[in-house]
Amino acid sequence: MELQDPKMNGALPGGAVDYRQEHEGFLPSHSPSPGRKPAQFMDFEGKTSFGMSVFNLSNAIMGSGILGLAYAMAHTGVLFFLALLLCIALLSSYSIHLLLTCAGVVGIRAYEQLGQRALGPAGKVVVAAVICLHNVGAMSSYLFIIKSELPLVIGTFLDMDPEGDWFLKGNLLIIIVSVLIILPLALMRHLGYLGYTSGLSLTCMLFFLISVIYKKFQLGCAVGHNETEVERKSPPSLNTSCEAQMFTADSQMFYTVPIMAFAFVCHPEVLPIYTELCRPSKRRMQAVANVSIGAMFCMYALTATFGYLTFYSSVEAEMLHMYSQQDLLILCVRLAVLLAVTLTVPVVLFPIRRALQQLLFPSKAFSWPRHVAIALILLVLVNVLVICVPTIRDIFGVIGSTSAPSLIFILPSVFYLRIVPSEVEPLYSWPKIQALCFGILGVLFMAISLGFMFANWATGQSHVSGH
Repeated sequence: MELQDPKMNGALPGGAVDYRQEHEGFLPSHSPSPGRKPAQFMDFEGKTSFGMSVFNLSNAIMGSGILGLAYAMAHTGVLFFLALLLCIALLSSYSIHLLLTCAGVVGIRAYEQLGQRALGPAGKVVVAAVICLHNVGAMSSYLFIIKSELPLVIGTFLDMDPEGDWFLKGNLLIIIVSVLIILPLALMRHLGYLGYTSGLSLTCMLFFLISVIYKKFQLGCAVGHNETEVERKSPPSLNTSCEAQMFTADSQMFYTVPIMAFAFVCHPEVLPIYTELCRPSKRRMQAVANVSIGAMFCMYALTATFGYLTFYSSVEAEMLHMYSQQDLLILCVRLAVLLAVTLTVPVVLFPIRRALQQLLFPSKAFSWPRHVAIALILLVLVNVLVICVPTIRDIFGVIGSTSAPSLIFILPSVFYLRIVPSEVEPLYSWPKIQALCFGILGVLFMAISLGFMFANWATGQSHVSGH
């Protein structure tokens, strides 16, 4: 049963109707039936099925972070990694529960509007900024994979040196992919239309997982087998034995935890997907989230485990670079991963555009020129960022240590404490104490991860291992 706050509805009569008018044209809507309370979610008519919603949310969760999880396991140990991964998956599910509860109280399905309701106009700005920061980082990491992998794939097909010809330059190729594939999909008016491309993207990543498992049994222990590895620019790790570590810790561990957190962030997409869900309810959307997070946990755990058990401590942050460029199966895997991350970029771009529209044009009706212009500007910005940033791990580490804790831990807990009325949940009730502890955990996570990363950079250890 969704909570209602009579005080808030009295202070802002028809709040949900105002929100619907503000987003006219972005999502399908219709006028509320006579006698219906204005904050009820049924004021919105969703048309996206449960399965398509799972595809979209799973695609938003799963991205380029999956390529760094074997590296994360190498620096935490198998059991420690799986325990951390499970904890972050459960915490992500709990934070979505907080988010949906807050949305149920006030009848709002926009992350930015929840920020405004909880913290005033400043809260709306902060939420929009965090969403933009995180999703720009996610788009950058996806395009970085295209930049590094597409020249290798084309060079292998043409039997040419990827560094030799101008048309095999990664910087040029990401611009071509952005214009020909990503931009047309990003111009879709509704997120639900991308359900089919999300399903194709997930199929590609499933093929990637199956191939990693197969290569483990084919290669056995690939440590020291130069024919199975791409030439490295950095020296190999000193510990290169075929022995799995169950628990370990080193300075690189504080890169790996943010990588895991970054791999489960889907919160900016939750409320837009909820809005388009057929027969929407808090319980149904929570089921979508739980199925998506559970499926991605299994895929992450299997990919990391079999990738680590192939290369052990010598695994790099971009696992695909560990395999032979001439292997036909790995070539197909590279193509699948490239297709998957390319199809994920438009899904991630939607919340950024929505946040910018909320922030800069809150009362404007839908406009195709503005819709197109925002997508173009975002793609240009991300392409410039990818061309200038030298390593994918820096993107994972910095974004994962700042925006991921904010979206998973801090903002949902602040929303819950500020929005859920004291008549429903007193300040000292157990649910609100849990939410407070959840937010504090996020602040500690952010501070510790950033502190150790900055310390590594200051001492010149940020590129000791991995890429």
